[in-house]
Amino acid sequence: MRSKLVFLNLILLVSFSCSNEGVGYEPVPAALEIPLIFSDNIIPPVIPNDNPQTVEGIALGKRLFFDPLLSGNETISCATCHSPQNGFSDNTPTSDGAQGVFGTRNSMPLFNLAWNYDERFAWDGKELSLERQALEPVQNPIEMHSNWDDVVTKLNQHPDYPELFLRAFNSDNITKELAVKAIAQFERTLISANSKFDRFLLGQEALTPEEENGLNVFMDEARGDCFHCHGSPNNPLWTDNIFHNNGLDNEITDLGLGAVTGDPSDNGKFKSPSLRNLAYTAPYMHDGRFSTLDEVINHYSEGLKSSPTIDPLMKSLDQGGVQLTPQDKADLKAFLLSLSDPSFINNPEFQN
Repeated sequence: MRSKLVFLNLILLVSFSCSNEGVGYEPVPAALEIPLIFSDNIIPPVIPNDNPQTVEGIALGKRLFFDPLLSGNETISCATCHSPQNGFSDNTPTSDGAQGVFGTRNSMPLFNLAWNYDERFAWDGKELSLERQALEPVQNPIEMHSNWDDVVTKLNQHPDYPELFLRAFNSDNITKELAVKAIAQFERTLISANSKFDRFLLGQEALTPEEENGLNVFMDEARGDCFHCHGSPNNPLWTDNIFHNNGLDNEITDLGLGAVTGDPSDNGKFKSPSLRNLAYTAPYMHDGRFSTLDEVINHYSEGLKSSPTIDPLMKSLDQGGVQLTPQDKADLKAFLLSLSDPSFINNPEFQN
């Protein structure tokens, strides 16, 4: 009898400990696996000191990312507008939210976010960390059309989430801050670095003559001159993560970065997106106006429009652009598509 009482007391003690904050459970560290193509070329990723990567935090973030519970009517999740099959973007120019209302911006793809060193996220740079970026869509009336008080209540009442938060953060006090920390941990694992061009740089695969010429067009200041904004083989992020007015409109109606900084010289500037995974992330530009990669190339070749804040890197304005030949256009497209990574969109770790 005594042994049974001791065993029962032990179970009660364990049960009590697992349901209270500060139990001493230590989540398992899960350092990001840095691809060779990154480690040879760029500095380490940005991981906040107050949100280290853990096995439990990543698992919780993944579940939250795919859970429609975060939306007001529980019809959409983060993954609705950031689908793995679309390079964690959307296949429509702009996305419709929980209430069926479309926004004004194209859904940005999500990958290699831990290497965004200035920590400005979204097309206009309004979110100053990945955690803050994850906070906004839930309470945006056009997007998930909810509020965090309701979401936290639903998470607390859920049969699984209290235990998952306890394991991830050693706390049974579920908060929006912990929820977005978990989502950010998952998003930092979305690393894409296995394109054909990556394998070419590692000496594992050859480029076609068309892809080789396309790279030359990309790097040639007299032809494509794309590398100033989108990087080079020495910058495998394939973006400078800086904001530019790339000559889309004479009349600027969406101020972009200018609406965030209040500086008129920033009007019409948007973040240069990565050129990785273009095979999956159409349509293109901040408003999704271009359905195809051919339209994008045509824009820089002969479709530039002047405005007061157009970037000086947009050359040959008097001709509408750099005037690429049909062959150079085709080869540039072939090179750009070599930056796509099928293993990324098919990675089971990133699926629901």
